[in-house]
Amino acid sequence: MATSIEDRNLPNLKLDKSTPVTAQVHAHVRQLILRLRLKPGEALSEKDLSVKLGISRTPVREAFIRLAQEGLVDILPQRGTLVAPIRMAEVKEAHFIRRVLELGVVRRAAESPEPKHLAWIEENLRQQEAAQRAQDYNRFMDLDEVFHRLLSEGVALPRAWTVIQSVKGQLDRVRYFILPETGHSDLIQQQHRAIFEAIKSGDADRAESEMRDHLDQIWASIEQLMIENRDFFQD
Repeated sequence: MATSIEDRNLPNLKLDKSTPVTAQVHAHVRQLILRLRLKPGEALSEKDLSVKLGISRTPVREAFIRLAQEGLVDILPQRGTLVAPIRMAEVKEAHFIRRVLELGVVRRAAESPEPKHLAWIEENLRQQEAAQRAQDYNRFMDLDEVFHRLLSEGVALPRAWTVIQSVKGQLDRVRYFILPETGHSDLIQQQHRAIFEAIKSGDADRAESEMRDHLDQIWASIEQLMIENRDFFQD
């Protein structure tokens, strides 16, 4: 029987008539999965969700299909839709793609830093520091996303971030596991600041090195997490 997620997680979802319904349902359920409010193996009910939102089942079905394409849910004959396990092959692939693209992005950013984009990133870092002090991990993760997106947009490579976003859903679930660990969000914020300072100074080699250290440190934490939480992972 499908777990009823709607009463627990959907009260704050107010549908916007100016935005496609499928996109809204997809975005909300995706966040619940990434933030581990829906855990691997939990079942999703297309019918219950459509009733809760007062919409037809078609946009819910389409949202589930999109989530399946991202590897976040499994649509199984005779069993319905389940939150997918965290598949390590996909996590490793996402980390590889992200690493290749972001090292290139940060080098280009340091080679031609734009004052306008530097100001946006600096403001983002101030907000990260506030979220980190408040231990508001959801807010911190949102700002983390914005930080990396701003790097791509600042060098006119927005599709680089689109590609990263399309593959890193599995990776993000693992990152949410790690974030509350003592000192982890503080370390991330410090690494972001170091990346920014290297870009601001125009030191492409240092910017690339700081980004490499940042992404590799995240991967080291992921490997430790896999050892400690085997039930959520699938080889």
